[in-house]
Amino acid sequence: MGNSRSGVLSKEILEELQLSTKFTEEELCAWYRSFLKECPSGRITRQEFQSIYAKFFPDADPQAYAQHVFRSFDANSDGSLDFQEYIIALHMTTAGKTDQKLEWAFSLYDVDGNGTISKSEVLEIVTAIFKMINPEDMKHLPDDENTPEKRTEKIWGFFGKKDDDKLTEGEFIEGTLANKEILRLIQFEPQKVKERLKEKKP
Repeated sequence: MGNSRSGVLSKEILEELQLSTKFTEEELCAWYRSFLKECPSGRITRQEFQSIYAKFFPDADPQAYAQHVFRSFDANSDGSLDFQEYIIALHMTTAGKTDQKLEWAFSLYDVDGNGTISKSEVLEIVTAIFKMINPEDMKHLPDDENTPEKRTEKIWGFFGKKDDDKLTEGEFIEGTLANKEILRLIQFEPQKVKERLKEKKP
């Protein structure tokens, strides 16, 4: 998308990112320098994305979740993200508006990309999330959501769906907006990323 590799963001991309994210010019420039250091080609592959994600979770296993996050933002399925796509992904998962986060969350949970979410897809994402939960934090989870299976049952139950039913994007967003419990259950990990981003400035 026209990223400069000189270490300086083009004015056009900088303005676009300031309009579409909450990051400041200074933050974006710092992220860009860091991005080029990690990815000199100006593009980030799935493997590189997983490596960067792993730094946020040194005591966990974020590989499966990172793959799903990468998939959800690799819209053209070319196997890489440029800086603009990367920053929008970062913003969406940490500081985006609720409706933006929910649109993204739907694409994350829609593992096969068919436009609906099944209970098994929810379990797949929730299982990936659990691999990143600190064992100490795990002890404080309520009994009815302390395993991927239990949390999936809880989420699915809130939507009032049978095991073999499917959720459309509209149902997913409407149901989540109407029930803060669902929002809490599906946003557990992004909040953790947000905390780590605050700790590790670019």
